[in-house]
Amino acid sequence: MLRIHFMQQWFGLSDVAMEEALFDVPLYREFAGLGSTDRLPDRVSILRFRHLLEKHQLAAQMLATINALLQAKGLMLRQGTAVDATLIAAPSSTKNKDGRRDPEMHQTKKGNQWHFGMKVHIGVDADSGLVHTVVGTAANVNDVTQAAALVHGQEADVFADAGYQGIAKREEARDVTATWHVAMRPGKRRQLDKSDHGQWLIDQVEKVKARIRAKVEHPFRVLKCQFDYRKVRYRGLAKNTAQIVTLFALANLWMARKRLVNMAAQG
Repeated sequence: MLRIHFMQQWFGLSDVAMEEALFDVPLYREFAGLGSTDRLPDRVSILRFRHLLEKHQLAAQMLATINALLQAKGLMLRQGTAVDATLIAAPSSTKNKDGRRDPEMHQTKKGNQWHFGMKVHIGVDADSGLVHTVVGTAANVNDVTQAAALVHGQEADVFADAGYQGIAKREEARDVTATWHVAMRPGKRRQLDKSDHGQWLIDQVEKVKARIRAKVEHPFRVLKCQFDYRKVRYRGLAKNTAQIVTLFALANLWMARKRLVNMAAQG
């Protein structure tokens, strides 16, 4: 059932579509360890298993287990963390049974455009880009309020974009012993005089921080492009966050797949 659940997340299948895929695709049955079509789990069994995972909050344990495996193989150094957040859209239509939008989702303005949905905050390993922490909130929650929850406590440095300005002074970040490296605001950086050696050095430091911080964008690309997860699939933050945590756990395996295969080939 766990393998079926993973396939459902990989390919973005509903419970009905997953049931039909098990009947139609022999490779899916082989991966799930099912020998024939006589005793395949139906859509209700698939739904109940997902609810069981949600009830016991097992998505976070899946992520921790996978990360422990990757760390044991030397793929996560845990010396630095990069943090960032992305918006995930939710249906804004009120044409449903309740006649209203999901009350746990909210709207926020990014640039000149309004977005309705939730926000996914992640902390990734600054060396490998693998995700170690995931937090789901409504879209209107400010990024900086969740930054302290995205560190694991073993890192020496944390890298963040300009949206996290002032994080070191916030009360929830006082227990974080790592050094915060927050990007300069774009407008202020554009005002730097590159002909001045001191200001040129500041600009070069910002470039280095940006290169490290870029690692956090790769998991978002895998989530939205590889797994085609651009819009929430359930109502409520808890269910959607559980699915997103599972997807990031699988994304870590996907991002590390080549290195894992090479390690297996080398014995």
